[in-house]
Amino acid sequence: MHPILATASAVALMSALAGAPAHAQEHGAAVVGPPAPVLPATPHTGPLPASLDLNQALAAAAARSPAIVAAEAEVDAARGRLRQAGFRANPEVSVEVENFAGSGAYSGFNGSETTVSLNQRLDLGGRRSARIGAAEAAFKAQETRLAIARAELAQSVSTQFGIALASEARLELAKSTLNRAGELARIADELVAAGREPPLRAFRARANAAQAEAGLESAVADEQAARRTLGSLLGSTEPVGSVRGTLDYSRPVVAAALATLDVRLAQAELVEAETNLGVERAAGRLDPSVGVGVRQVEETGDRALIASFSMPLQVFDRNQGNIAAARAGIRAAEARRNAAIALAGSRVRNAETAFDAALSRVQALEKVAVPQAAEAVRLSEIAYRAGKIPLVELLDTQEAFASAQAALIDAHLALVEARAALARAAAQ
Repeated sequence: MHPILATASAVALMSALAGAPAHAQEHGAAVVGPPAPVLPATPHTGPLPASLDLNQALAAAAARSPAIVAAEAEVDAARGRLRQAGFRANPEVSVEVENFAGSGAYSGFNGSETTVSLNQRLDLGGRRSARIGAAEAAFKAQETRLAIARAELAQSVSTQFGIALASEARLELAKSTLNRAGELARIADELVAAGREPPLRAFRARANAAQAEAGLESAVADEQAARRTLGSLLGSTEPVGSVRGTLDYSRPVVAAALATLDVRLAQAELVEAETNLGVERAAGRLDPSVGVGVRQVEETGDRALIASFSMPLQVFDRNQGNIAAARAGIRAAEARRNAAIALAGSRVRNAETAFDAALSRVQALEKVAVPQAAEAVRLSEIAYRAGKIPLVELLDTQEAFASAQAALIDAHLALVEARAALARAAAQ
């Protein structure tokens, strides 16, 4: 048998020493971890619907957001590293030719000796298992980061959707205020012409109408900006056509601080740091290498098997620095975990307080302030038409009613923001 042909037998022997079939290493069957996705994740494109409710906006954001696509790609990368960690070290083939191209009996290749050998490093120090553990911990941490990215996107979309609805409400309020101010200016002109009001009253009414018109222009700009910002969160360069529907003001379910995403991520990062210590410790252990081969002596035509064994000597490098760094990384991860637990509890409690306060304010404005201000405007308009109160008093009641309506819009928006913040803080 020619020495090169002995390589196949050596491959089989080395695969047995490595603990896996040769064909498994060759075709990539000896892998661990979840399978890779069939297709890479890509953001959905195309125009958005002309009108969106909150559920549609959340679904569109989850499908189109570049931030989510990037986070999913990071999970796929961690999955690939986990698969890679399961592979064993590749064997090494070496070919040595001795005693050739010399003088005398060693001229040419007549006196040469050819050795073909296959060497395999043995994983006796637990490098592979340590790699797999570290890759699994990194994969789980990346999955938690993806969940956090989705929760933060949901908070941003919910908040911005509320801002868009509030902007539409402010626009409608500005239109109503302008119509009311224009009608009042017309009435004031009629009363001045009839001699029932001094000319100063008409100037005051027209100035009030001009301010209402400026307020309408500002409301239009704010409403457009809110729709444009919402569109950007949905991965679109164009603004959302319009928003519709009502918002969810129900109180989110609050879990224990240890179950929140932020604490789970801190715990996953601690596990990752602990597994990294295992990787560094394994790197400091000694892994011997063994080899087998065949030697061909051309002069006599004889063949012989050879065997080899090698072991690195830990004279200088025992990976001391990396082990110390990994231990320090564990201490840092433990501190971050403890800080995350404390912060998660305070975030949830603060969000609950803000939600309760915003809800109480909405209820007070809806039940008392706005209805009473509306009734005051109705009575004032009747009294002004009858000449029983001056224009200034009517303007004051109208301004108070507009302020109450604006306060209610702001209160609804504050409630939306508080609920989104509470849902994010309690996400798990």
